[in-house]
Amino acid sequence: MVSIPHAADKWSTCRDVALRAERLGYDSIWVYDHFHNVPTPAHEAVFECWTVMAALAEATTTIRLGQMVSCTSYRPPTLTAKITSSLDVMSGGRLDWGVGAGWYNHEYEAYGYEYPKPSVRIGMLREAVEIVTAMWREADTTYEGKYFSVHGAQCDPKPLQDPRPPVWIGGSGEQLTLRVVARLADKSNFGGKPHEWQHKRAVLQQHCIDVGRDDDEIEKTWSPECLIRATEDEAQSVHEARRQREPWLEPWDSYRLGNLAGTAEQVSERIAEYVAMGCTYFVPWFPDYPGTETLERLATEVAPNFR
Repeated sequence: MVSIPHAADKWSTCRDVALRAERLGYDSIWVYDHFHNVPTPAHEAVFECWTVMAALAEATTTIRLGQMVSCTSYRPPTLTAKITSSLDVMSGGRLDWGVGAGWYNHEYEAYGYEYPKPSVRIGMLREAVEIVTAMWREADTTYEGKYFSVHGAQCDPKPLQDPRPPVWIGGSGEQLTLRVVARLADKSNFGGKPHEWQHKRAVLQQHCIDVGRDDDEIEKTWSPECLIRATEDEAQSVHEARRQREPWLEPWDSYRLGNLAGTAEQVSERIAEYVAMGCTYFVPWFPDYPGTETLERLATEVAPNFR
């Protein structure tokens, strides 16, 4: 018989790993905003994003708290403004607001959310960011958009961070999403292998020119998976075992090109490659969670090369 961890144990593990990350000197902790597993539901414990953020705000003291990324479809922007502002105060000014247009149609359908076409979702994203940031700074916010209308909305308390919590916009759609990034984001986040990431950055640069914004005002970030072991063979074995359970994963040779995978030396080389292209912040996901080997190795064997 296989023992299934109790939900309380899973939460305890989540909290303990966050505290370990803080002790190891990580800059930030990130969670995703999903209600069940992606890309397929699996009846596993998935704790709600902002509930987790509030709990970790109390459990931790210095590490920043981010979402990769929160979905504008799941909460009205007025509510999001209240949640984010409250969390920034509760955490002592440690919020990074990650936001995206949403993509997981199965989740939309399962939870009763309308799933509009991409152009509508991205239009809603733009208006949501404009409303939330307005409510962070204005005493009373009135906004008339195509998708949202706000009349005298108040957001007290205001965030602690000055001038505001950083706004991360995740997504790589070249015609619409990256144009919203160019207009409104403090930090961009898109993925891809080196040539793909470099191309997306060039598209973003052109959008910045088009909207009259200095490209250097937007920090470019990347959110790959990270898997580190003592040898490449060992890392590959861990990955291939995952592929038996998750057949949608890429074969190793392709996977390692677009992620941080292999030995500490190989991961350092990959990070340096992205740094040379203009990436300055990395938000790695650890597929060996709840194990902590990659968490430990990245902090002790890789991060010192870039601090």
